[in-house]
Amino acid sequence: MTTDDTTSAATEVGTYDIAQIMHAIPHRYPFLLVDRVVELVKNVSCIGIKNVTINENFFQGHFPTMPVMPGVLIIECMAQTAAVLVVETLGPDWAGKLVYFMTVDSAKFRKPVVPGDQMRVHVVKQRQRGNIWKFTAEAKVDGKVVAEATYAAMILDR
Repeated sequence: MTTDDTTSAATEVGTYDIAQIMHAIPHRYPFLLVDRVVELVKNVSCIGIKNVTINENFFQGHFPTMPVMPGVLIIECMAQTAAVLVVETLGPDWAGKLVYFMTVDSAKFRKPVVPGDQMRVHVVKQRQRGNIWKFTAEAKVDGKVVAEATYAAMILDR
């Protein structure tokens, strides 16, 4: 995966704890789906972690006898991880801004994500034009890809 960055050098930032994630993006329980960022390179890539537990509210109905994390929430986790990357790249004035999906392409779900799994979401920036960003992402459990997608998002300066 590569980027076509021409405006800023890659800078390794490191890790984000939950408080820093909550400062960067506006999502809150029960919809905050990133527990930690373990690697972030400004303007390039980000790896977020979601610890999946049986206490997640969506498991009450999806599915009570065989809990499986909904694929759309895996995609949302990818988007939230990308949003942390966007805010860190753009700087502190962008913290808490809304990032909206524009497209989701080539989404594939390879294996169910279940309680007890630790999902590592690897996001790579493909390009940025103005306030529109395009990413590729893979979600992995135990080093195996469980989902992947390409998507675009727009950050609003409001």
